[in-house]
Amino acid sequence: MTGGSTDGSTGGSTGSGSGLAPGSVGRIVVGVTGSLASLAALRSAAVLARHDGVQLLAILVWEPPEGEALYARMPDRAWARMWAEDARRRLEDAVVDGLGGIPAGLAFEGRAVRGTPAAALRRVADRPGDLLVLGSAPGRGRAARLRRRPVLRAVLKSAGCPVLTVPGPALLPGEARVLRRNARTPAPRRRESTGTGVRGPASR
Repeated sequence: MTGGSTDGSTGGSTGSGSGLAPGSVGRIVVGVTGSLASLAALRSAAVLARHDGVQLLAILVWEPPEGEALYARMPDRAWARMWAEDARRRLEDAVVDGLGGIPAGLAFEGRAVRGTPAAALRRVADRPGDLLVLGSAPGRGRAARLRRRPVLRAVLKSAGCPVLTVPGPALLPGEARVLRRNARTPAPRRRESTGTGVRGPASR
């Protein structure tokens, strides 16, 4: 079951913003990657959670760069700890970029989860009353559907709770290329820990 789309710019309730009855949502889970679409989803999820007075759980899913199958052949706990810490920091940065830090007056938790993205998101958003919020390609129609990433398609196909998709900002020609190039350029760490309480799983 999927909800409708929203641009994350309004302060409507989960009833009007997600297509669900008011008061039917008990927790909002939002998938975060640091992309512009996921930051839009994070902002929209925070608006909905604040309006309905429910918890906001931000999830960043990570897995070994070479995949779990190859890692299982040559496990290295030190590398796993490093990847887990990197995921935790990326989630903290996304919270700062998307919300300016931990939103005051809102029950918030950030969690870095190890696993394949679609399966991990479905596993976390498993409570009755959960609403899963994810970023998506901007626009409508067939072109937008084709731009949906495999993770979003997999979640929409088999999620056990309602899913609200939030379109990311539409970019001018060439802007996406510039953003990708800048993302590949290392920059000095400029933030200390935000005190988000972001946590990750034990290394294995």
